[in-house]
Amino acid sequence: QVQLVESGGGLVQAGGSLRLSCAASGRTFIYYNMAWFRQAPGKEREFVGGINWSSDNTDYADSVKGRFTISRDNAKNTVYLQMNSLKPEDTAVYFCAARSGTRVSRNQLEYATWGQGTHVTVSL
Repeated sequence: QVQLVESGGGLVQAGGSLRLSCAASGRTFIYYNMAWFRQAPGKEREFVGGINWSSDNTDYADSVKGRFTISRDNAKNTVYLQMNSLKPEDTAVYFCAARSGTRVSRNQLEYATWGQGTHVTVSL
């Protein structure tokens, strides 16, 4: 089983960019589909984007489509979330998650492994 550690969060002005990283330990990273979720204050955790093991299938929430890009480097055991054109409503704790299987899923219940989260704050 992999362990996940997120980094790259911080404070950014609206319109700016951030790149989140999620480093995975373990030799079986390549077998996992990966996803990013986020949880804003007072709201439920929601799906942001996902990527399958071979990077030929990605999925994004409508709210971030065209602004965020998920990618992975299996040689570095790392998944990334490039966030551009950030908005105040993107403010949240961002979590990466891993699931076994052959497809990307938006259902957080299907993800068995989670990181501790990294905070992203977007100011006006």
